[in-house]
Amino acid sequence: MHFLSFTSIVLIQLTFLAVLHGAKWTYTGPEGENHWSEHYPYCGGAFQSPINIKSELLRFDPTLRPIEVQNYNLSPKEQLTLGNNGHSVQISLPSKMYISGLPQRYTAAQLHFHWGSSSRPTGSEHMVNNKQYAAEMHVVHFNSDKYPNMSMAVDKSDGLAVLGVLVEIGEFNPAFEQFLKFINGIKYRDQKVQVPGFNIRALLPARLDEYYRYDGSLTTPPCYPSVLWTLFRNHVTISRKQFLSLATALYSSHAQDSVSVPLNGNYRKPQPADSRVVLVSFKEGKGLHGIPTVTSSLARKRIVQQLLVGDLADLADEGLYQLLPSGSEKIHAGKKKDLKNQQSETLAKSKQQTLNPSLWKKSQTNRSVGKLGLAEDALCYVSLEQRVFHQLKQSHAETQLVQALRDAVFPDLNLKSYLDCKSDLALPAIRHILHGRPPTDEAKELDRSLTKALMNQKKTSTAIKHSVPVTNYGGPSPATVPRKPHSQGYPHPWLLPMEWED
Repeated sequence: MHFLSFTSIVLIQLTFLAVLHGAKWTYTGPEGENHWSEHYPYCGGAFQSPINIKSELLRFDPTLRPIEVQNYNLSPKEQLTLGNNGHSVQISLPSKMYISGLPQRYTAAQLHFHWGSSSRPTGSEHMVNNKQYAAEMHVVHFNSDKYPNMSMAVDKSDGLAVLGVLVEIGEFNPAFEQFLKFINGIKYRDQKVQVPGFNIRALLPARLDEYYRYDGSLTTPPCYPSVLWTLFRNHVTISRKQFLSLATALYSSHAQDSVSVPLNGNYRKPQPADSRVVLVSFKEGKGLHGIPTVTSSLARKRIVQQLLVGDLADLADEGLYQLLPSGSEKIHAGKKKDLKNQQSETLAKSKQQTLNPSLWKKSQTNRSVGKLGLAEDALCYVSLEQRVFHQLKQSHAETQLVQALRDAVFPDLNLKSYLDCKSDLALPAIRHILHGRPPTDEAKELDRSLTKALMNQKKTSTAIKHSVPVTNYGGPSPATVPRKPHSQGYPHPWLLPMEWED
């Protein structure tokens, strides 16, 4: 009987989430991006995309290699599906196309576009130093070394890699014409046509060695933070006529609908930086003078190592107190003399562990390494949402789902991104790491200091939220989960038709 009761609870939860994620969404109005998190809680969460790539976020990374795309030149004999999914124009791509040079192989699945309108021809999602381009193309790939298809990869933290291309109005682009000439066949939502294969590489900029790299998310619901973003520095151009064929010829409504709704302005606004930085593969050009070089991965591991198992008294000597809130150093200021003889031994141990990753992992026997994001297993956002929702339901706090998911996800994402050199180490992640240490008086005092700093940070975020964009960890206010969300009966509710199809 107890088993049946538990099963019923789980089925109710899954049904709720299915209905919740089957909700209709648009870019404006009552179902627009300001309301996405009501139905898709990750849209109000951590590490969201797009972002405004400002100069102060840039870090030069000399290890970034040119992007290598394989089998992008398709034969006209290969048929591609061109479709209108109500949110964008999308082209399906064959699985023989992939990116090499990343830690895993990422296989192509589809490409799609975001654009402005005829009256406001600025519709790129990413901005560069506040400049918004006319349009943006995304070539979506999934981690085929770990997952069999796009559907399985989309909700995993290491699931996707997207190539972003900024598009400006200028010279006619013959490569874009290869599919734009068929645009009238997909004027309405859910219409599809077959088009001959062409050279997809020709849609990309000539130089693939200059790009921005950061950790982010899908820019449409369900907004899972599962994307390794590569945005090329150099834009491509299309003619004004070609742009207008996107901006004026398409509708987000079905052909049989009584009112035709134009499909334009389909871009999401920039999201908070969330302690992230943007790696760049280049350091020459306007506005790049003095750009810092990113701290090495080895140095970052050493810092986390010290937080995990090192003596807290060594934090000041190692320069780690710059990561902590001001005032924390006084915790050990009076004990440094007594601990001075221990420092050389502790530092030697720390360096040895840094050079020996297996020893590092073995030292974590009393804790779950996976909880710190140091294990090889990726986060699964659907499973996490189900678990968090179940916990909230038991305490009748379902309306706190957005903030609860953000609090659950952010420390893991921040720590992993920090170790990959794509984030600064944020207070929640530091606190999360220190929670694994023995509960000494010093650790408890440091935890209280961190908790106070976090609360002050959130108060500051709340105070300025209505005047300027929030760029630190604090997050939006928890969204209220609707009591009667709409459902459209999708078999896999977190995957909208065509949006991320294989």
